[in-house]
Parts: sequence; structure tokens; C-alpha cells
Amino acid sequence: MSGGAARVALVGAHGFGEIHRRNLARLAGLGRAEFVAVADPVPFAPGELPGSVAVHPDLEALLAAERDLDVVIVSTPLHTHLELAERVLASGADLYLEKPPVTSLAQFERLRSAAVDAGRLVQVGFQSLGSHAIPWLRSALAAGDVGDVRAVTASGVWSRTHGYFTRSRWAGRRTLDGVDVVDGVATNAFAHAVITAMTVAGVRGGDDPRRVEVDLHRANPVESDDTTVVRLRRADADPDVTCALTLCGPDNAAEPFVTVHGSEATATFYYVIDEVHVAGPEGVSIERFGRTDLLENLLKARAGRAELLCALEDTAPYMRVLEAVRTSPDPHPIPPRFWERHGTGADERVVLPGIADAIRRACAAESSFTELGLPWAVAGRDEDAAAFALDGGPAPAVPHDGEELAAALAPRPYLHPVRTRSGAVLTDRSPLDHPWHLGVGVALPAVTGPGGRSNLWGGPDYVPDAGYRWGRTHGSAIVSERSRRPDAERTRLAWRDARGDIVLHENRTWSWRTVDEQTWRLRLRIELSAAAGPVRLDSPGSLGRPGAGYGGFFWRFAPCTGIEVRTPEAEGEAATNGARAPWLLWTAAFDGARRSVLFCAPPEADDPWFVRTAEYPGVGSALAWDAPLLLEPGEPVVRTLAAVVSDRALSAADAHRLAAGRP
Repeated sequence: MSGGAARVALVGAHGFGEIHRRNLARLAGLGRAEFVAVADPVPFAPGELPGSVAVHPDLEALLAAERDLDVVIVSTPLHTHLELAERVLASGADLYLEKPPVTSLAQFERLRSAAVDAGRLVQVGFQSLGSHAIPWLRSALAAGDVGDVRAVTASGVWSRTHGYFTRSRWAGRRTLDGVDVVDGVATNAFAHAVITAMTVAGVRGGDDPRRVEVDLHRANPVESDDTTVVRLRRADADPDVTCALTLCGPDNAAEPFVTVHGSEATATFYYVIDEVHVAGPEGVSIERFGRTDLLENLLKARAGRAELLCALEDTAPYMRVLEAVRTSPDPHPIPPRFWERHGTGADERVVLPGIADAIRRACAAESSFTELGLPWAVAGRDEDAAAFALDGGPAPAVPHDGEELAAALAPRPYLHPVRTRSGAVLTDRSPLDHPWHLGVGVALPAVTGPGGRSNLWGGPDYVPDAGYRWGRTHGSAIVSERSRRPDAERTRLAWRDARGDIVLHENRTWSWRTVDEQTWRLRLRIELSAAAGPVRLDSPGSLGRPGAGYGGFFWRFAPCTGIEVRTPEAEGEAATNGARAPWLLWTAAFDGARRSVLFCAPPEADDPWFVRTAEYPGVGSALAWDAPLLLEPGEPVVRTLAAVVSDRALSAADAHRLAAGRP
């Protein structure tokens, strides 16, 4: 070897250590490294290592025998990292530490202090951060090439076998012999997805992110999570980061990716293969990149010819994620009825049917699996304490304040799930086609007050002559007061514009009662008042898009088939959309049986019905169908509607009879 070659030792030469052995052989061939020694208690087969490589049973023996080491690579189980890393730093060598660096924030601070005291370099083995796509993406985002970035997400769908979870004592464990292990989908298998998304998003550390939220689940018979959402809440000007991950996919065919959601384009980074797909108005372009090996980078940094690409300090924000996983309650066990077993023996895999769609929905809505109300995510949990209750049977509706919602969904209260008396779910929350559709509630697509126009519906804005465009125009509706009796709930809401100023006040009352063993009635009364100066409510319809006058009460149905929709004088979407009628009847097959919801119009105004059956299933009562609705201070707008929910298919005669009892 040339005199300039760094003397490198490897601790943990099996498992992932085999990749380091191959890389060291490559670097030795280039004259950049001398592979000096390994430490590993597992014996090696004859010829498995070069003859010049000394073999030691552990790090202590290696450091006692080998002098003047330049770099030591630690590629051992996570829970062993701290002690080994401290010994390496104390020896005077620089350190390459496999990811994640340690198992807690306290350990991280201890290791950071040790590195500073020793004056040594520490590179952490998040290999994806060596991708040349990352600086390209960061530069493109800074230049505004994708427009205003509203979110960064990571999606990972892999499959892992029984053998994966039993390959070692620590696999699938949160702790082992009283020591933190923190194995899991976000802290091991898809740790690269999480830190890559954070790096692309520009998460800086310190108070960024301001909050880390985790939603942990497991289908496999292990302690750790195998299906998880990690969400990073950040300052208002910075995009939040949401990572939806699973090891219970149907196979390993899907490449994991990080997506930048911009107002003008979407950039998807397939970080394993260093490829970026940019989808914009002119189509999709594909950019391919190279990658800098992190060990090579460390060697150059030692020579003063480069900055570390993944220094220990750079992983501080990721350690906030690991700490959130470590300190969270144990993962929620997914009941066996929701998953399948594929294969046998060590090759047996647990598969969650539909998990790929669930991952996509979580990323699109920046929501957890539990917040989406996915059956396997909420099964076995206590029903929300705020759930509405009738005499017997499941809760017919569960109210949510909506404060957890992403800004792009216009946070607001909603009901989901809404059920029939038998328990059939009739609502959807954040479907892929329109993630801002939230069960049953009130939403306002265009509200113009003293501070300008804001979007209190969610999703993109409708812009006349330009169509739908994303922007930072979303406001929110926040519950300020609540009272409850057995058959009603009253709330006081403050509707805030995109600047955070209160533009509307609302008094809202939900009430509910039994009609018969198969039917119940939900009633909504809203009273909207201008908070400070005149307020104008618009819809895409009033802004020029025919037939799209939505805004106000809206019910997003769960997936259903065989939809029939009618008023007293019309049938079908084309005839009922925009119709002014005392009632509208929706009948469709939910969960294999035909069920109905009868909507009763408000007596206060002749508002048209908004109806969709083909594009998606939904019904609304339009406040501003083809003309704006003006609210003057001191002149509230009141609407009272009812929905009769039935486990049977109601007839027109039933509708006439039931509507006669409308509010």
C-alpha cells in the first residue's frame, strides 16, 4: 500500500459488515485505504478475508493490538454503538458509525461530547445522503423550480419475512435485557427514508422540527413497529415532513421514495437508485445521479479536501425521531383478521392487504393511519370519548376538532366515521382523489374578508381562467367552546383566514335521535357571522366554473357501488346537481348491502344541492352556487339541515314521509 493510504479497521464484519468489507477491498485496490483488521466474535471461513487482515474477537483486543489506526468502522447492532464509538474516539481514530448512531438523545449528547473532546471526525452511515440528487434537489427548491413547497413526504412499502425478525436476539425488539434497542421500521429498515426526507426538506435541528409525532403499529409477533407514520411539524414557513412506512407489503418490488409537493411541480426522489422524477405541466422529466461513498468522503475530509456529508451533528434532527419512537407507547397490535400469512417457515411473511393505498393516503393527507380511521389502525382501541351515542349499537358518529390536520387540508371540525345503526361506515376521510374531503362537516372554498381571500375548504384554489392552483391560502376553523348533552353537541368556532385573523364566528349544533331500529336522524344547525367587516363567500361556481357551486355543508361518502340519487322530481347526477328541492335521497351498496341517506334541505333558504356520483361520491348543500353570499356584520346566516341515515334502501315514499319531519 502507498504511504498515503488510510489504515482502516472494521468492527462487525458480518451482516452489513460484508458490504463494508467489499468497499474496503475496492478502496484498497485504488490505493486509498489499507484494510488492517476486523473485530468480530463470529469465525471466518478460510479465504473469506485477505491474508493481511488481522482478526480479533472484539474491539478491545483490536485496539490493544493495532496501532496508528486512522479510521475504525463500527457496523454492529444499534444498542452496542455508544460504548464501541466512545472507545474508538478515545483511541485517537476517526469514526465511521453505522446508522442510526445511538439509541437515545441522551446517548447522542454523550457521543457528541466525546467526539468534541477527542477532536475526531464522526461520519454516520446514512448512505443515501451521499447522493448527488440531494444538493440538486435543494438547489432546485431554493430556485423555486417546483413552486411553493407545501409538504415533503416519504413512502416505503417493503416485505420482511419471519427470518428477518428472528435473525438475531435484538431484531424486532424495543429493548433487550433492559437496554434500549429501538429496532423498527422508521429506526432501521426505512431510517434512510426518514432522514432523506428531512434533509431534502431542509430540517435544521435545534427547534426544527418543533414537534415529532409517531403512529406505531405492528402486525408481526414482535415488540417493535412494522407499520408506522412519522410526522414532523415545523414552523409555518417550512414544509412539514410525513413518512409512511411498512414492512407488511405484498413484496419488495416497490422502490421507496421521497416526494416534494410543490405548487408548480412534484419531484419524486427514488433514493436507493439516485433518480428524480419531476412532474409538471409539461410532463415528466427524469434525472439520474451518481453518489459519493461515505467512507471515501470521510477519508477526503481527514485530508481537508471535503466536508463530511453525514457528520454526527447532521443526524441530530433524526435523533429526535428515534427518541419519539423510543419513548412512545408500545406499537398498536393489528388484529389478525386484517392481515394474511404468505409463505411458510422462515420465509413466512405477514401482509396487510391494501397497505400500499394506505401509505399513499397517509402521505397525500399528511395524516397518521389512526387519524385516517383505517379499520386495522383503530381496531381494539376505545371509541373516541366524544362519540355520539344512541340507545345501543355502535356510535353513529365520531366528532373531531381537526386541529391535527395539515394546513393544506384547511383544519376544521368534522364527523368521521358516520355509521348506520348496524355499524356500516358511510363516510370517508382524506380519500386519495381529494385528501381534503373530511367525512361530514362544513367547508368554505373561498372566503374574502378584510385580509383578502382564503381557502377554508382545503386543496387547491379555483382561479378564474386558470383552473385549480395550489397556494398558501388555507385558513382554519378552530373550536373555542363546546358543550354536550346526551343528544346534542354545541360548539363555538372561530374561522381564521390565511393570515390567522378571525374572519367568521360560527355557532354550530349537532343533534341526533333514533327513528327506528334501522334508522337515525342527524341534524346540523350553523350560524355564521362576520367577525370584522363584510365577508363574501364564493365557490368555484360563483367564480365561473359551471356546476361546481360547492361550499357549506358537505358529506363525503365511503366507497360505494350502484349509486342512485334523486330528488322529488329528478334522478341522477346531471339532473340533481344544482337542483333546488326539499330533499335528496342517496342510496348505494355499502359493505355489500344497500343503504340510504336522506338529506333534508334547510328551511331558511332555497340552496341548491351539490351532487357527485361519477368523479367521487359526495353531496353538499351550496351556500354560493352561482353567486356570492354576502355577510354583513350583525346579520348572521343560518342554515339547518338534516340527514336521515338508514340500514335499508329507502323509497321515494319513505323520503316524503321522513322529510316531513325535517327541522
